[in-house]
Amino acid sequence: MSIRTQNLETIAPVLVSFSIHQTAGIDDLKDADIGCAVGLAAGLEVGPLANDQQLLGKLVGLSLSDADNGKRLATVQVGGVCRLSVSSPYPVIGNRVTGGGSGTVKQAAAVASDPAGGNIARGTVLEVNGTIDCTLLLN
Repeated sequence: MSIRTQNLETIAPVLVSFSIHQTAGIDDLKDADIGCAVGLAAGLEVGPLANDQQLLGKLVGLSLSDADNGKRLATVQVGGVCRLSVSSPYPVIGNRVTGGGSGTVKQAAAVASDPAGGNIARGTVLEVNGTIDCTLLLN
């Protein structure tokens, strides 16, 4: 008898709804961004995760459609286990991540002293799939 493969992403995700940040009246997140890493863009607003920005979580859903600018909400997984795309420098198992730009995460840099507000690195890398994606515990 073989052991069943377990989908860790389905175990107790913590989901939160946020407004979508806008640039020039246009939502910064589109349907194509579902599954990407996001960060805080303003008070209770989210947008694509920028390079070296603190990871908030994974975009798992958008209300309505791309045609409904300003009326939509983003559902973001902020806790639990998730899989996110990676960029260089690639994460290492057991370490933390920061924004890699374009909705990806990357290995967090070593910090001699934490900045005001604390270190921006987040999560614990559980698995790395080469240069494609990694599995994170959002803690």
